Amino acid sequence: MVFKRRDKLPLIKWMQQWIWPRGGWSRAVRYMQLRLNRLPGTPDSIARGVFAGVITAFTPFFGLHFVVAAILARLMRGNVLAALLATFAGNPLTYVPIALLSLKTGHFLLGSEFEADHERSFFGTFYDAGHDLVHNMKAMMTDDVANWDGVWRFAHDVFIPYLIGGILPGILAGLVAYYVSLPMISVFQKRRKGLLKAKFEELRDKAVAKKNNPKL
Repeated sequence: MVFKRRDKLPLIKWMQQWIWPRGGWSRAVRYMQLRLNRLPGTPDSIARGVFAGVITAFTPFFGLHFVVAAILARLMRGNVLAALLATFAGNPLTYVPIALLSLKTGHFLLGSEFEADHERSFFGTFYDAGHDLVHNMKAMMTDDVANWDGVWRFAHDVFIPYLIGGILPGILAGLVAYYVSLPMISVFQKRRKGLLKAKFEELRDKAVAKKNNPKL
């Protein structure tokens, strides 16, 4: 398995490594690059998977990025594992600039703006939406009345602008990732095939030499 660990980390340790991986982010990037290079499949299919994963990082489907990336990779005939790895483009260092860029672009395209100073702050909309969802789930089993105001406000001010605004920068970032990863993966696979071929020829030559001269 690509993502399975031998030792399960405690929740606090897992959150610490999610925010700052062991060895730093530069080591984490090199590790992901090595994983991508070693994936089975053609360079084009792997690069398509990278494209799908990077686009997914620009969507507001937090918690579902793996699912969305896998679906996009399937539709694009890309490598699913490469898509899952490429969702790494969305991480604690990039989520804030991605969110700001997507929200500003989305509100610009929709001709609207985030009205944070009227009633609730930006993060307040998240809290209100979550509170309404929890309350409404309880309301289904009690006599309470469901209230969707927080959910609709979150959808109007955050989710929909984020979704629409993330399309263009997501595609641009995905294209850059595709054209950067394609030659990199191609060179790695050719080099690996050359090493395997050289190793095979070396073993064959040893076998022939041993057959011709049993004393070796």
